[in-house]
Amino acid sequence: MSDMSMMRWDLQSVFPGDSNSPEITHFMEETRKQLQFLEEGMKTDSLLHVIQKLQNCGARLHEVGSYLSCLVSADVKDDKAKQLQTRLYELDALYQKLLIQLDAHLLRLDATQLETILKAPEMDEFRFWINERARRAKDKLPAEMEDLAVQLGIDGYRSWGDLYNILVGRMSITLHKDGKTEQLSMGQAFNRMSSQNRQERETIFQIWEDTWAKEADLFQPTLNHIAGYRLALYRARGWSSPLSEPLLINRMSQETLEAMWDTVERNKPLLLEYLKEKARLLGVDAPSWCDVDAPLGQMEQRFSYQEARDLIVEQFSRFNPEMGKFASQCFEKRWIEAEDRPGKRPGGFCTSFPISQETRIFMTFSGSAGNVSTLAHELGHAFHQHVMRGLPYYQTRYAMNVAETASTFAEAIVSDATMQEASDPKQRLILLADKVDRGVVMFMNIHARFLFETRFYEERKRGMLGVQDLNELMTQAQKDAFHNALSSYHPHFWASKLHFYITGTPFYNFPYTFGYLFSTGIYARAKAEGLSFGNKYVTLLRDTGRMNVENLAKQHLGVDLTQSDFWQEAANAVMADAKTFLQESSAFSPSDL
Repeated sequence: MSDMSMMRWDLQSVFPGDSNSPEITHFMEETRKQLQFLEEGMKTDSLLHVIQKLQNCGARLHEVGSYLSCLVSADVKDDKAKQLQTRLYELDALYQKLLIQLDAHLLRLDATQLETILKAPEMDEFRFWINERARRAKDKLPAEMEDLAVQLGIDGYRSWGDLYNILVGRMSITLHKDGKTEQLSMGQAFNRMSSQNRQERETIFQIWEDTWAKEADLFQPTLNHIAGYRLALYRARGWSSPLSEPLLINRMSQETLEAMWDTVERNKPLLLEYLKEKARLLGVDAPSWCDVDAPLGQMEQRFSYQEARDLIVEQFSRFNPEMGKFASQCFEKRWIEAEDRPGKRPGGFCTSFPISQETRIFMTFSGSAGNVSTLAHELGHAFHQHVMRGLPYYQTRYAMNVAETASTFAEAIVSDATMQEASDPKQRLILLADKVDRGVVMFMNIHARFLFETRFYEERKRGMLGVQDLNELMTQAQKDAFHNALSSYHPHFWASKLHFYITGTPFYNFPYTFGYLFSTGIYARAKAEGLSFGNKYVTLLRDTGRMNVENLAKQHLGVDLTQSDFWQEAANAVMADAKTFLQESSAFSPSDL
């Protein structure tokens, strides 16, 4: 099999064929029948049987949703898969309706009745999930109104997210160089912005910004209507803060969020020094937006896909043999879509298939060190899903913040190993810069996204925002997050960032910083304890779907996330890398790199 073939994923073990396959249609129809049958039995079946059937239907919907997401991501013009996604929304709406009916039943139980039910041994696997639903149901609308919101969301809320994907799918960037014309997908263009050549990345970034600007009049109402739907629903529920839902989804408290951001803000000054020094080595007075993530110098080695595979498997195995074995399996079974080709959506992700007990990774691999980090990152997600096997489906539904913990942890394993093996001081400095750059992303870029969304939702309460309003709001958020350290910014970032348009998860930003710092703190303990920590790590991951983050940290790490101590401990590790860079970089001039 050719190298290119190995870089294309195989989905046949999930559903044979493609989006036109009768198997996927049959599976969806069977799921519809199961949901309809369950709807008829909601009032007569026992609570245990209802929950068991709901769990099975939830797993089936997840299976289909993951499959269709894979198809559309790998081929943004797969119209049949998009049609099936619309049908899936209808099935999911029925599933949500049944969950809402379950919530209504739970609300009719008093505390003593609920406690008695949950004491039954057969309810053990559902105890956390039921308690969580019962608590959340108290803060929501009556069942019939929540159901109406779900139904209206199919052609309202969710369709705006679909529109975003359609718009991005038709976009491309045209480059003219040396008399040649090159057409790039948005994912390919994004990769080019990490070019070591400053002029090239500045040129591509300007075209990138201009391309999003041309479509801004379509993205502007899309973002406004997604936010407008949420705010209307939140008002009806009596939620004053747009953070109420994302905090619930991430199973974390406002106190934890504030402790994390306070720690981030306190530690930015050293990263500002790093950015200033990086600018010196890049030969500029101050870094522009596209300098922030730029490589400091030219790596001596570009990575082939096989080399990336070997490096990741080896380093994962050193930390935990099971982790290395699983990563190798992902490559061997072609669970990874990594080919660099047109027609793919930008970015990367990992998705699970609960029925097939498999996982798939999506990215675009072009051979950079950053691509290797992304691959390790997504394999970390995959390993997280792998260690959850055997658990009931509802116990595997961990939140985004702890999901980013496993991925960032995996990334750190490979990053540290690469640095340790670098004998040349120049290459070590380049690798160290790449590592600190990730800290800059989590402390500043992600913070800018959070500041933008927080302010955007406050402004949106007063009415629609225009393109210029959004540009100004985005630019100011970036300036505040970076302490005015950059010479240029990305005004249309609000349009270019998919995360703002994901309807299933509002505020798709702060969980990244949480996961980064949480995993950094865990990784520091892993390095201190050595191989013995591998099993502890797996145990922690297996509990991520059945605990809130405060209890998870308390039980497995003995720390209080609502206080700054743990967050500062994690930040210290990030700052240590920045300090090392500042010490070692003084020996180099721009011409050296």
